[in-house]
Amino acid sequence: MLYLAAYLMNMKRDSPILGFVIGLVLPLVGLFVMYTIWGSHEGVFEFVKGLTHRRGMATKVFTLSLLTNLIPFAYCNIKRIDYTMRGIFVITMIYVALIVMAMFVW
Repeated sequence: MLYLAAYLMNMKRDSPILGFVIGLVLPLVGLFVMYTIWGSHEGVFEFVKGLTHRRGMATKVFTLSLLTNLIPFAYCNIKRIDYTMRGIFVITMIYVALIVMAMFVW
């Protein structure tokens, strides 16, 4: 983890890898926010286990947790940091594809 932080500090600000990392981490933060809103009366593992049993609730929680990617995406758009914005967009679309597959396939 320390190596990742050091790598990100030395990396250019306009990099798709930085966008990938931001796009991967922020939905986890959003998932934690959803946990504090809806599942704070139970443990984290019970909350995630409950999401696997209730498909409709899982897709809602994961979709709402993806909204956290809008903040850095809008920031990168305003500042014209295009490659980082592309990285955030690609990871977000991968998450969306997984959510749609979870809704209709699995």
